[in-house]
Amino acid sequence: MILFVFILQVKIRTSWGKQGKRKRRKKKQEEEEKKKSHRWWVICFWHWCGVLGECLVSRKKEILSEGELEGYIHLCIGEVKMDRLISLEPSNLVAIRIEPGQKCYGELILRNVMYTMPVAFRLQPMNKMRYTVKPQMAIIAPLATLTVEISYHLPPGSLLPNSFPHCDDSFLLHSCVVPGAAVESVPNDWFTTKKKQVFIDSGIRIMFVGSPILAQLVVDGSMDEVREVLERSDSAWNGANSVDSHGQTLLHLAITQGRADLVQLLLEFEPDVEAQSRSGSTPLEAAAASGEALIVELLLAHRASTERSQSSTLGPIHLAARGGHMEVLRLLLLKGADADAITKDGNTALHLSAMERRRDCSRLLLASGARADVRNKNGDTPLHIAAGLGDEHMVKLLLQKGANKDIRNRSGKTAYDVAAEYGHTRLYDALSLGDNLCAAARKGEVRTIHKLLENGAAINGRDQHGWTALHRAAFKGRMEAVKALIEKGVDIDAREEDGYTGLHCAVESGHVDVIELLVKKGADVEARTNKGVTALQIAESLNYLGIVRILSNVGATKEGVAQVPAPAPIPFGNGMLGAREAHDQLGYWPKKKNRSRAVHSSFDRSSTPMAVL
Repeated sequence: MILFVFILQVKIRTSWGKQGKRKRRKKKQEEEEKKKSHRWWVICFWHWCGVLGECLVSRKKEILSEGELEGYIHLCIGEVKMDRLISLEPSNLVAIRIEPGQKCYGELILRNVMYTMPVAFRLQPMNKMRYTVKPQMAIIAPLATLTVEISYHLPPGSLLPNSFPHCDDSFLLHSCVVPGAAVESVPNDWFTTKKKQVFIDSGIRIMFVGSPILAQLVVDGSMDEVREVLERSDSAWNGANSVDSHGQTLLHLAITQGRADLVQLLLEFEPDVEAQSRSGSTPLEAAAASGEALIVELLLAHRASTERSQSSTLGPIHLAARGGHMEVLRLLLLKGADADAITKDGNTALHLSAMERRRDCSRLLLASGARADVRNKNGDTPLHIAAGLGDEHMVKLLLQKGANKDIRNRSGKTAYDVAAEYGHTRLYDALSLGDNLCAAARKGEVRTIHKLLENGAAINGRDQHGWTALHRAAFKGRMEAVKALIEKGVDIDAREEDGYTGLHCAVESGHVDVIELLVKKGADVEARTNKGVTALQIAESLNYLGIVRILSNVGATKEGVAQVPAPAPIPFGNGMLGAREAHDQLGYWPKKKNRSRAVHSSFDRSSTPMAVL
């Protein structure tokens, strides 16, 4: 029993002794931790106090152990609180600008993030044949920056990198702290010595920007890459104004592809909307020529000019009218485009739409105030052009809008003359300059005749049937009109298509007073039609004895009096009409009236019909 108690006491004392030792050891460790913590706070204070702290640390080296000093250095260089000694600005992505015939390079800013210590670095490209770095090694003062230039060497015979805009090429950035270093050069062994804490950064990446890069991306239609390159490009350069090797701007390239979305993206970066291609056209002119209404609307919203650029032959409105792009033309006119603006060779949009037979565009231009009688350098109006082409619908449209068919070009030709030159006979009725004059002569309106002649109407002008005003007046027996025309110098022996003169017409319709006037003024009584018929023969075939007597008295011969055959029926309307009825329908064959004069009383109405005109 005594032995048992003794053993128990020994165990209790031993246990108490161990517990006491553990408590004393733990207390001692806590005291050491407090001392170290106090020392670390002092060290951190020194660190943030800049150079003074560095000096104090150098004086306290004998206080701190080697391990504690290494821990302090590690804290300062960021082993505990930092992951690098140098920061990359503005980011780790270096934009290298590629331009034909120029040095291809980009810049990277390295910043020392240490407050008290200089940092040495070495920047090495993994592909040393393709890149050059200047400077490759250097020391950066505390909190200072250094700009590094990275040059790229294009592959031989190529204008573009093998991969763009991003590439897989990488760089290694070595950096280490140089406490108190006062050296100008950096030995390579600094980055290999194991005693130094060396950081290696492999996060630097390359992105290619520049005109050929952007041009190719636009051609490829790579929206996201185009935006990224434009955002990464230097704002002072303004990459949105890039031009490809053929002188086309990015806007021109996008317009050529009809990519309104690309145009809208480029416009966000404020390119010059008036920039011209090598051919001299602006983006708006290119869009108008292509008929891209949405792109035209986008450009107009960014205040693109609707006027023709000085180096361009045609302006936007001319290109739209020539191409028949109605919607584009409407947008331009709504934005105030001048409907009468001229091209470099003097044509207006209306001239061009007439040339290309664009009737809808012509109608829109005329409705927007375009002048129908505007002339180009040759003096031609749109009516001359339409007449030369034989475009009957365009001619009628222009005449409806007030086009003056009496205007002569520099060659002295009217629209009718141009139509006649090219044989467009269906236009004669609408275009003949003598239409109004003939109508006035037919009605005997002497005052209108004088007015038309004063305004430039040709006195010998012909209508669609080839008749002059004298033919009309003589046929209708308008004595005063015939006098007025003779006084103004009309060709008294002018012939129509079948060879009839005014005297033939007067004889055929039996107007004695007109016949006497014409004979008195020197009309050729022996003039023959294309079939060889004289006025005397017509009078005898119609039994106009009084007229025969008048013509015989002035020397008309009776040789070869011919009996004029009745004309064959002529198709007209839904049935077959004779010559007289057909001419009555057309409005130039006279309707016979009962006359009380003696000369007409001897006419036999049932005898041989009139000669065919």
